[in-house]
Amino acid sequence: MKLIFEKTKPGAGCSVLPPCDVPEAPLPDWAARKKPARLPALDENQISRHYSALAKRVFGVNDGFYPLGSCTMKYNPKLNEELAGLPGFTGVHPLQPDHTTRGCRKVLELASQYLREIAGMDAMNFEPAAGAHGEFAGLLLFKAYHESRKDAARTKIIVPDSAHGTNPASAVMAGFSVVNIASGPDGCVDLDALKAVTGPDTAGLMLTNPNTVGLFDPNILEITRIVHKAGGLNYYDGANLNAIMGIVRPGDMGFDVVHFNLHKSFSTPHGGGGPGSGVVGCKDFLVPFLPVSGTFPASDGAQSIGRVRAFDGNFLVVVRALAYLLTLGKENIPEVARNAVLNANYLMEKLRDKFPPAYPGPCMHEFVISLEKLKASHGVSALDVAKALQDRGMHPPTIYFPLIVHEALMIEPTETESKETLDEAAAAFLSIYDQILEDSESLHAAPVNTVILRPDEVQAARKPVLRYVPS
Repeated sequence: MKLIFEKTKPGAGCSVLPPCDVPEAPLPDWAARKKPARLPALDENQISRHYSALAKRVFGVNDGFYPLGSCTMKYNPKLNEELAGLPGFTGVHPLQPDHTTRGCRKVLELASQYLREIAGMDAMNFEPAAGAHGEFAGLLLFKAYHESRKDAARTKIIVPDSAHGTNPASAVMAGFSVVNIASGPDGCVDLDALKAVTGPDTAGLMLTNPNTVGLFDPNILEITRIVHKAGGLNYYDGANLNAIMGIVRPGDMGFDVVHFNLHKSFSTPHGGGGPGSGVVGCKDFLVPFLPVSGTFPASDGAQSIGRVRAFDGNFLVVVRALAYLLTLGKENIPEVARNAVLNANYLMEKLRDKFPPAYPGPCMHEFVISLEKLKASHGVSALDVAKALQDRGMHPPTIYFPLIVHEALMIEPTETESKETLDEAAAAFLSIYDQILEDSESLHAAPVNTVILRPDEVQAARKPVLRYVPS
C-alpha cells in the first residue's frame, strides 16, 4: 500500500472554503515558513479511499478477540461515546465562568465519589493523563510526604521483579533509586526478601495485586504491614483492578496511594482511540500534597507537588468512565470482576493440558503460560505462536512478559467476551499445538494469511524508517 505522500497529485485538492471576507492578518516574518509545507495533495475521493484502506488493516476490539494480557482490552460501550460527545461536554472550556460549567464539575464530583469508594481512598485527582503518569504523580506524593517530615534518608522504592516496566521507570523519574526483589516460587512476593530490603531508607513499595502473573497475593496485608512498619508507604498500581473492583479495595489492603487506568477497567478507549487517564487517589494524610487541580483544590497548595497536567486532565475520558459506572451501578461492578475472573479461568482450563500455566491453581483476570519446553523440543517460540494466532483471526496475547516467565504468553480475555468466543480462541490455540507437533517449521513463517506478513523485526528495530523523505 502506498503512503499518502506517494499518492499526491500536484494541483489536486478538496477545499470548498468561500473567499475570505475579512482583511488578511499575515504572520510576522519570524513566524512564517520559509517554504511551503510538504503536504500531500489529493481530492476528497482519494483521501476517503486511502483512510478506508488503512482502517481495514487495523485490528481492534471491534474486530475480534483481543486478549492482550495486563491491558484489559474490553469492549467500549457506544453509549459512553454518545454521552462524551454531547455538546455541553465537547464545547466546554476550563476557563469559562464557574456558573457555566456546573454540569462538568458535577461529572468530576460524581466520578471522584465513586472511584474513592472503589479504591478505599479519601481523595482523587484527575490530572494524570495515563497510568505511568499516575505512577509518577503518586511517587511525587511519597517524596513530598517524606520531605515534609524531614526524612531525607528515604530514597529507595521497592519493586518486585514481576512488576510492570513503568514502575521502576516512574520511581527513577521521581528521584528514587529502585530496589528489585525476586518473586517466590509461587509467583508472589517473597516475604523474607521483602524484609531483608526494608529499613530506614525505604520510601515505599510499588505493587499490583493481582500481580502480573494473574495471582492475588495471599500475604498482601503482611506485605503492606512490613513496609509501613519500616516507615515506608505503599503504592497500588491499578493496572489489574479489573479482577477485584467492587470486591476488595486497595485502601483496605494497606495501600496509601493508588492510580486507576480509566482506559482499562472503566472501558474508555485505549491508545490512538484515547487519550487515557491515570487518576490518582490517596489517603487523608497525603491530601495536602496532591496536584492543585482547577476543579478540586485539595488544599491551599502550600505543600502541593504542583500541577502534573493542565486543569483536570482528559475530561472526556472521565465522562466515559462515569457513564460506565452509572450504567453498571454498585451491584454490577463486582459482577464485572467476577466475570473477568471466570472467563480467564475457563480459558486457562481449556488450554491446561497442552499449554499448562506457569503457576498452578486458579488465576484471577489473566494467566501466563510458558512455551519454554515447546521451544526446547520443537523450536517454536512465543513469537511464533503469537503470529500463528493472527492467522486464525485473533489478536495475540502479550508475549515475553512478565520477564520471570520464559517464553511467556500472558492472556487476559476480560469479562466482555462470550463463552463462544473463548471456545473459538481455545480451538485456535489447540490447532496451533497440533501444528507444532506435525510441522513446527511452518510456524516460523506465520502469519501467512494477513495483509502484512511477518516483518523483519530485527531490521525494523535497528534501522527503523520513521519518516517519508520525498524524492
